[in-house]
Amino acid sequence: MKSSSAAVTAKSIVFRSLLISLITLSHSAVGASDDRPNIIVFYTDDHGHADLSCQGVLDDIKTPNVDALAKNGVLARHGYSTAPQCIPSRAGLLVGKFQSKFGVEANGSSLVGFDNETTIAERLQSAGYVTAQFGKWHLGRGEEITEHGFKHVFNQNNGGKFAANIELNGKDREMGIVPPKAYHIDACSQAAAAIIDRYQDDPFFLYVAYRAPHVPLDAPRKYLDRFPSKMPERRRQALAMLSAVDDGVGLITETLAKHNLTEKTLIFYIGDNGAPLKIHKLDAPGGGPGWDGSLNDPLNGEKGMLSEGGMHVPFVISWPGTISAGQVFDHPISALDVAATVAELAKVESKPGDLDGVNLIPFLSGRKEGAPHEFLAWRWVAQSAIREGDWKLLRGGEREYLYNLKSDLEEQNNLLDQHPEIADRLRERLSRWASQLDPPGLAYGAMSAPANDYFDFYLEGKPAPPLREKYQPKSESKPKNIASRWIIRGGTMKDTSEGLQIAPPKPGGKQTPFIARNGLSLVGPVSISMVLKTEASGQIGLSWRSSADKDFAAANRVNVAVEKSDQWQTIQAKLPVEAKIIHVRIQVPTGTTLIKSIELKPATGKTVTLVQ
Repeated sequence: MKSSSAAVTAKSIVFRSLLISLITLSHSAVGASDDRPNIIVFYTDDHGHADLSCQGVLDDIKTPNVDALAKNGVLARHGYSTAPQCIPSRAGLLVGKFQSKFGVEANGSSLVGFDNETTIAERLQSAGYVTAQFGKWHLGRGEEITEHGFKHVFNQNNGGKFAANIELNGKDREMGIVPPKAYHIDACSQAAAAIIDRYQDDPFFLYVAYRAPHVPLDAPRKYLDRFPSKMPERRRQALAMLSAVDDGVGLITETLAKHNLTEKTLIFYIGDNGAPLKIHKLDAPGGGPGWDGSLNDPLNGEKGMLSEGGMHVPFVISWPGTISAGQVFDHPISALDVAATVAELAKVESKPGDLDGVNLIPFLSGRKEGAPHEFLAWRWVAQSAIREGDWKLLRGGEREYLYNLKSDLEEQNNLLDQHPEIADRLRERLSRWASQLDPPGLAYGAMSAPANDYFDFYLEGKPAPPLREKYQPKSESKPKNIASRWIIRGGTMKDTSEGLQIAPPKPGGKQTPFIARNGLSLVGPVSISMVLKTEASGQIGLSWRSSADKDFAAANRVNVAVEKSDQWQTIQAKLPVEAKIIHVRIQVPTGTTLIKSIELKPATGKTVTLVQ
């Protein structure tokens, strides 16, 4: 009995060895004359439709490198994400199947369904591609990204520690949590360029998912300085973060050109959903939740809606030499098309039902005419929608709207009563499609209070709901009495309706005042964000004392340059201390400085607002 079992085992080993040898030979043969393209997917975060300069909507945005992709390829005027929210849209993109078919309906949904699906990275890895992920993941733990088909991981998406198994220079390291060495957008771009350098002779798939311009808004001064005009600070931050993204696109495309890979690389640039506006587009201090500064113009609505403003996103495709340059493609396409396109180009086998998208290359290269899709459909919680040609049916709870997007892209005129037969046809088609989802149906749950507010305001034309009391503008007659919580040295301090005003003791004096605050308990390292304006250029000095320090040490200081301006400017820095910070000092330049907000974000625990 044992000898028989051993014989079977031996045969199995021999069979597996032969199979591996055949696969290796097959991949070697492909590699010897590999005409399959490299693939790069740039995926931005809460990036409004208006915010590429090649869209021609607004003139304050500057994205010359993404514009170059469009000039050398295709600007898709009607490109869509799969959801108006981060997690489901990313799940759909990476699997290539509408995410509600495997249970990832919305943020907060179980990721078990996603974990059981085969990602496009897994398919490409099995076909001999080198695969790498950079930036935001949002589909589970960073250390587990390799389980979804990515050989290399550089999961930095903020100023904190992150998961990685490569260094900034593309060299291998053991998977683990590492501290940042550069601004997250720049770091992802540098690491991606390094991987191109490393694998220039191999087919590769890079998923570069910048966390921009998603909050917290954190652009460094060098990017903010590119936008000196008068504008809301959150708008300036969004433009600056997108400028950093554009620089990254430029670095990566230059690296491709350096290795003569431009015509061998297919590039997608797509937003994950529309920009959040919170209706009011409140220019609140700091970089926390709310409007991210991006804009969806001229589309109606915002993130969290299946109106055009929620999921009609920036969408550019470039493959010089294969796709004709300078195209504007007006047929609707979907982020789901990425996986279907890539799978076919990479000669990856898939079964019917594996992928929901369409290979776009025949349509973009002129081999096929017409629209790639008969229709596109969506479901997100209590909302569902279908677009068939120029017609779109949108449902939200019990509400229903019919729009002709050719004449009314802004979704201002509900034609439901004028064309009930079109609405009936679209509703029936949408219902058939929704019966395939898990669970089936046109809705997954009830409309939330914010969703109802959005539909009231954007689609019904009702007045905006009032701001919550905490966001109401403060009156001069009700000072915030912030000054009483600070100690001032070398100057004077008073509360104003705009913020904390700090001035030298005498007008024109040369002293540089500082304010101090004790009684803190912040686990380091601590990130600090300040919104201010000052009458004098100079430096903001940020000093701290930890629980281990008896006094302020000279080494415990960070300086940040500020410019004389009557406009609000945001400065950000990190206080590099591992111990608990208990005491801070903030030194300002000579002249009068007005501070609107100070936020301290510890390594763990809640952000502390010291001025608001």
